[in-house]
Amino acid sequence: MPKSDLKALDFFCSAGGVTCGFKQAGINVLGGIDIDPDCKLTYEKNNDATFLQADVSTLKKEKLREVFKIRRRQRNLIFVGCSPCQYYSNIKTDKSKSSATRLLLEDFQEFVDFYKPGYVFIENVPGLDKNADSPLGKFKEFLKENKYVYAEGVVNAKYYGVPQNRLRYILLATRLRKSISLPKPNRNEIRTVRDAIGNLELFVPIEAGYEDETTFMHSPANLSSLNFNRIRNTPHDGGDRRAWRDNPDLQVDCYKNHEGHYDVYGRMHWDKPSPAITTRFISYSNGRYGHPEQDRAISLREGATLQSFPIDYVFYAESQGTIARMIGNAVPPNMANEIANCFLR
Repeated sequence: MPKSDLKALDFFCSAGGVTCGFKQAGINVLGGIDIDPDCKLTYEKNNDATFLQADVSTLKKEKLREVFKIRRRQRNLIFVGCSPCQYYSNIKTDKSKSSATRLLLEDFQEFVDFYKPGYVFIENVPGLDKNADSPLGKFKEFLKENKYVYAEGVVNAKYYGVPQNRLRYILLATRLRKSISLPKPNRNEIRTVRDAIGNLELFVPIEAGYEDETTFMHSPANLSSLNFNRIRNTPHDGGDRRAWRDNPDLQVDCYKNHEGHYDVYGRMHWDKPSPAITTRFISYSNGRYGHPEQDRAISLREGATLQSFPIDYVFYAESQGTIARMIGNAVPPNMANEIANCFLR
């Protein structure tokens, strides 16, 4: 892919999903910013870009000019702000742990206001666009006041080359044109779990708890004896806990009188996209993360592949949990690639 003259700066870059997708499309990514030091090695080794470990809420605006050599009102500059805002998610969960992240979009807005880049891209959870208390309304008003036009909407990553059902809110903005549009969904070429991880020569059959000592990281978490018996009694290719709901030795107490939400303790379907890959995808008890056939949850590499990371993208961390967090928090590179092409067009 030939290089364009567009340059991007990836705020809240995590392991570099946006950076990876943008670089694949031919956009020069100057670097990324994230508060998490665990992301630095993974980001820099895979993307050949500078990682700035910093808290955006306290980071001095001039620091970006010093580190990344950018200037104000740079027409060919894209600011990317994919802040973690589970606080505004539609999912009914305890918001206390994520409350500290609820103002990150406002912090990002301050950098956009200072530098006035030619283009802006934000990605977040569905619900940010519906919640009256979220900073998004204020951000959109700011864009209008500063002569940016924008397009927004909730999209599903499965229509953008990602083998995964993943609903995300997207906003693209520019101050250089009269209009901008989101990438058009491709509903005719939806990739499945089988397409992504069905090659058993590459993703060789393994058991729960297997430790892959190579950088391929085909390592699944271990299972308790109880959970091993549960998954062993779950039908292949999309089976779920209904198969053992009448077995008192296997049933889960909190689900005994609960109908619906059968993804928990379920297996993935071979010929459908996977469910959303979250930061807990290595845990069989946190969603439909059981392998379609093997008696285990999916491995770290399988999760990264379902997120559309390249096979040779290496994640560096001491623990499975840290790697899973980086993978689950990432914007899928294939979707980022489609966003990049919107800017290139």
